[in-house]
Amino acid sequence: MILKDKTEWRTVTLIATCYIGWLALLLGLSQVSPVAAAILIIPFITLHSSLQHECLHGHPFRIPWLNDAVVLPPIGLFIPYFRFKAVHLEHHLNARICDPYDDPESWYLAQDFWQRLPRWLKLVFEVNNTLAGRLILGPVIGLIRLVISDCRDIAGGDRAVLWAWVLHLALLAPILAIVVQWSALPVWVYVLCSYAGMSLLMVRTYLEHQAEESLRGRSVIIEDSGPFSLLFLNNNLHAVHHAYPAVAWHQLPSLYRRNRQRFLDMNKGYFFNSYAEIFRRFAFRRKEQVVHPFMDGGRS
Repeated sequence: MILKDKTEWRTVTLIATCYIGWLALLLGLSQVSPVAAAILIIPFITLHSSLQHECLHGHPFRIPWLNDAVVLPPIGLFIPYFRFKAVHLEHHLNARICDPYDDPESWYLAQDFWQRLPRWLKLVFEVNNTLAGRLILGPVIGLIRLVISDCRDIAGGDRAVLWAWVLHLALLAPILAIVVQWSALPVWVYVLCSYAGMSLLMVRTYLEHQAEESLRGRSVIIEDSGPFSLLFLNNNLHAVHHAYPAVAWHQLPSLYRRNRQRFLDMNKGYFFNSYAEIFRRFAFRRKEQVVHPFMDGGRS
């Protein structure tokens, strides 16, 4: 059987739905109502990123290259899939989650780096630590950090990073051709939709990790079962995902329900009831300081 197990039809169906919906909005609805198509295409771009996350963890097929192939088209434009895959798997293998040196997905800054920043840039990072700021600034900050890091690696001779970007740029051509040739959306509008799709994803990543002395207490649990839960493929149960990264998205809720108290004890109570609670508490207020609290100058 090519599927990893018989339940993976859910993921295959969702992948097909994502592409069909994306094409229907671009080729169909955009001809009738470009504004409605532009708005509705945003969550499809976010969902595609969530599906990329699912596939890089080994779903839904037994064949790794097939998992990569089905989510390789860069409909979100900005992030090369194989760079996302490499960075995210490094994040999972890293025992120092949130460490600004060792965790490539950390939003924390080291104290020595922070002290060298100009005042205006410190303000940018402060605003970025509010949820509203993260939605506006987070995608561009994350992209700039990735590009700077990757340029250094390429200059140092890292061919894997170079290949990931070459492949990404090559695959952008047919995506943009679809937008230009067969949709009624201007390219600049689609670029804005892609940015908004990344921004929507920032709702999930905003506080999925915290600096905590105990490694087990660094990943959040958000007991949300609404549209965000589907859009993020149940990664609101992020502590469960980090404890069992090979478990499929559709199995996470039942795994959590069967072991709820154990997971809450394990993650030191880093818990929220819903994304609505997070918006209320942190829309315009910092969730915490920008500088990593357990690092003083160098590595902790």
